[in-house]
Amino acid sequence: MTAVRREAFGRMPPEEGGGEVEKFILQSDSVRVEILSFGCIIATLETKDRDGQFSDIVLGFDTLEGYRRKHPFFGAVVGRVANRIAKGSFSLDGKEYQLFLNNGPNSLHGGAKGFDKVLWSPQVLPDGVRFSRLSPDGEEGYPGDLQVWVTYTLSGRELAINYRAQSSKTTPISLTNHAYFNLAGQGSQDVYDHEISIEADSYLPVDDTQIPTGEVAAVQGTAFDLRQPVELGRHFQKFHLDGFDHNFCLQQGQDRRLVARVFHPPTGRTMEVHTTQPGIQFYTGNNLDGSLKGKGAATYPKHCALCLETQNWPDAVNKPHFPNVLLHPGEEYNHTTWLVFSTA
Repeated sequence: MTAVRREAFGRMPPEEGGGEVEKFILQSDSVRVEILSFGCIIATLETKDRDGQFSDIVLGFDTLEGYRRKHPFFGAVVGRVANRIAKGSFSLDGKEYQLFLNNGPNSLHGGAKGFDKVLWSPQVLPDGVRFSRLSPDGEEGYPGDLQVWVTYTLSGRELAINYRAQSSKTTPISLTNHAYFNLAGQGSQDVYDHEISIEADSYLPVDDTQIPTGEVAAVQGTAFDLRQPVELGRHFQKFHLDGFDHNFCLQQGQDRRLVARVFHPPTGRTMEVHTTQPGIQFYTGNNLDGSLKGKGAATYPKHCALCLETQNWPDAVNKPHFPNVLLHPGEEYNHTTWLVFSTA
C-alpha cells in the first residue's frame, strides 16, 4: 500500500502570483518520496540500504527559496524540450522560431522560465499525485497551447513518472525529470564507487557546445561502452574522462524496457531505470563546483551525483534523422519512466 499526504511547503512571491507551493509525500514499505507542486520537483527520495536503513539519495534544497534561485534543475521536470536546441532556433511549416539562449549559444531545458520554474496544479491519486498545467502559445517561443500532465505513482519499490501532452499547434516536445542521484546518500562527496551500465549500442558525439554533431556512433571499443557495468572512478581514470554529458541511443519502440542500472556496493543500493523513451542523457555532475548549499547544509562538488534523464535525442527538431520530436494537433505525447529500487 502507498500512503499519500500533502503539506504546505512555501508561497510564491506576490510578483509571481503568490500561489501556495505544496509538498506531496508518497510512502511505501521501501521508498519515501517528496514531490513539490513547483516544477514537479522530486525534493526527497529515500530508499533502504542492505541493512534496512533509509537515506535520501537525491540532491536538492530544504526550502522553496533554494529551488527558486538559480540551480542546475535539481529534481525538476524540464520542458517543453529537455536538453539542448542548437542556437535556440528551429523551423516548422516554413516558419522560424527563436528561443531564449540560456546555455552559451544554445537553448537548454525549456529556456529562461521552463516547466521547472512554474507552479503546477496538483490532483491527489490513491497511490500518487498528478500535476497539470497549460503552457500557452508562445511561451518561451514555442508554438501552440500545450496541455501537460505529469503523474508520479509509487508501488512498492517502483516509482513511475508518466508524461502526457496535447497541443493546439505542431510543437517539439521532450519531457524528462532531472533528478541528481547519489546512492550513498545526498551530501556524499562523489559517485566514483558507483557501478553503472547502460543498454545502448550507440551514442551521440557532441561539438564543443554540447550539441550532437549528427553522427550516431557505435559504443564498441570506446569509453561509451557501458553495456557491462563499470565502476565510474576507475572508468574515468582509464579513459582520462572529465565526466559524461551525452545521450545514449536506446532501442526504438514504445514498450517498457530496462535501459540503465546503478549499483552502490558499499550500501547495496540498486536503481534500475526502465522507459519508453528513445534516449537517455547520462550526466555526471561535471558542472557542480561546491558553491551550492543543499539539504542539511551539504555542499555539492563536481561528480557528487549522476543524472539519467530519459528523453528524446537532443536537438532532434533540427536533425530529421533523429527520432521524431514533433507533437501534432489531435495526437497525444505519452511516455513513462520507471525507477526501481532494490538492495543487493
